[in-house]
Amino acid sequence: MNRYPWWKYLILGIAVVVGLLYTLPNFFGEAPAVQVSSARATVKIDAGMVARVEQAVKTAGLQPDFVQLEGLSVRARLTDTDAQLKARDAIVKALNPDPADPSYIVALNLVSRSPQWLTSLHALPMYLGLDLRGGVHFLMQVDMAAALTKKTESLTGDVRTLLRDKSIRHSGINRAGDSIEVRLRDRETLDKARLALTDAQADVVWTEGADPAELKLTGRIKPEAVRNVGQQALTQNINTLHNRINELGVSEPVIQQQGTDRVVVQLPGVQDVAKAKDIIGRTATLEVRMVDDSAEAQAALTGGGPVPFGTEKFLERGGVPIIVKRQVVLTGENLTDAQAGFDDTQQPAVHLTLDARGSRIFRDVTRESIGKRMAILLFEKGKGEVVTAPVIRSEIGGGRVQISGSMTPMESADTALLLRAGSLAAPMEIIEERLIGPSLGAENIAKGFDSVLYGFVAIAIFMCAYYMLFGVFSTLSLAVNLLLLVAILSMMQATLTLPGIAAIALVLGMAIDANVLINERVRDELRNGASPQMAINLGYERAFATILDSNVTTLIAGMALLAFGSGPVRGFAVVHCLGIMTSMFSAVFFSRGLVNFWYGSKKKLQGVSIGQIWKPAAQPGSAPTSTTVTTPKA
Repeated sequence: MNRYPWWKYLILGIAVVVGLLYTLPNFFGEAPAVQVSSARATVKIDAGMVARVEQAVKTAGLQPDFVQLEGLSVRARLTDTDAQLKARDAIVKALNPDPADPSYIVALNLVSRSPQWLTSLHALPMYLGLDLRGGVHFLMQVDMAAALTKKTESLTGDVRTLLRDKSIRHSGINRAGDSIEVRLRDRETLDKARLALTDAQADVVWTEGADPAELKLTGRIKPEAVRNVGQQALTQNINTLHNRINELGVSEPVIQQQGTDRVVVQLPGVQDVAKAKDIIGRTATLEVRMVDDSAEAQAALTGGGPVPFGTEKFLERGGVPIIVKRQVVLTGENLTDAQAGFDDTQQPAVHLTLDARGSRIFRDVTRESIGKRMAILLFEKGKGEVVTAPVIRSEIGGGRVQISGSMTPMESADTALLLRAGSLAAPMEIIEERLIGPSLGAENIAKGFDSVLYGFVAIAIFMCAYYMLFGVFSTLSLAVNLLLLVAILSMMQATLTLPGIAAIALVLGMAIDANVLINERVRDELRNGASPQMAINLGYERAFATILDSNVTTLIAGMALLAFGSGPVRGFAVVHCLGIMTSMFSAVFFSRGLVNFWYGSKKKLQGVSIGQIWKPAAQPGSAPTSTTVTTPKA
């Protein structure tokens, strides 16, 4: 009746061991480290950088705990902050000989002190939020005027293409501020152009110029379309910042919209504000332009003449110069996805997916430019570099573009990453910055840990005093619940913040409620005259429905917080929902396993240690009697 088969005990044992293993890394704390990341889109971080960093640190007379490649950055863990600062200076000197044009970002950071054998098992500590770990906080403002200008320039190109396709002759098309001006030659052409533009561009209002001597159409974006442009620019910038910062190795950054034109960026663990600005500044704008292969351009490349009018000189990967036309064919706004893959000959390639507008433009350009080269550029901090410049072999339609050539699989993956995460819709400016030191984070951690510890001790004392041995079982199951919750958060590499610690403290109070229901149900069965073994069995079975109902209703509230909340509320909801699920396991199955292990093998059980049981009086008006049901004496 009250016995578990051996495999259930095995499952409980494995759960406890796994919980201990993945909880353990959280107790080692963090150590100062130096992080090396790429400062340019075309500069890669690979395994060879590990040796260079290690050599630079050893040249400075320091012995790092380890130097290893993690993602797209190299981290060197040091013993203390003094060694950290010396190592940073040595690495900067070795990797960036020209301080005015650095190729690598060398930043101070914090990494876990976990031993390597735990790390090799992928047992890693939880990420700590800015309020616990320290780091930098930025408030950035998006230049909405620049976003609107960029949109107007794009519409100007669309107008030029549309009038050409409709065979409507004009005297000039140009952008004047946030409006588009189209000059026509006669009244009939003007009416025809206004009809075509009004039908094709629903977001633009076209009006005729006030001067009757000058036939001109002026187009202005509608107010609701202006608001959409601003929101799209903000959303794209947030996504781009998130992708770029994640690839730079910053642990669990927080990037959120604030208001209509501002973005909050929090980088936990980054101690150097100046380098954090460099990381934020590593946001690139993607552009597609045509390569100028004319005789004048070739002469400019060899130094035999000036750069032709309407073109610019850039560098390809490897430092090879190239002349590119100023006219922008496509921007990152038209790119929806970029993935590494292989072409028909099984050579590494990059597969691009364009939106509807980008697909139409790309089809027209490739049809007219077969045999010519098209350059894909990334602009970072005002400097542009050519990622790749493939030759157009045929007309490309359908929104699927393939870039192939002399590249390795790693280079194709890097190119896809840069194209996928490299476009900012509008410039951004840092208007507020704040540094939160590790000492303040350590104080928050200590207070949060104390709150959880004192709450656990208070619950344990009450349960053991009120329910005796069953209270001990309940306390052990509560400890397992806390162990499994921390282990799952660590396995998920979740970010723990102060609201998360508050959720853990709340979970302790909610989890013990299930054990209280079980213990009281066992008492009821004993009070009704059931034998101890039967009382244990019925107590767990009949309390389960109530426990399930209460946990499901609480989980619904937690899911609502998770779905509609953001920031700290969302972090609270994640821990809250996970705690509900772990409490179901520990309070019902683990505590039942402990009770079965202790009492299940006793065939002639006379009593259980579950505290005082008050029975109803035998006759009305008589004094109540009490009986304590305890374990039989040996």
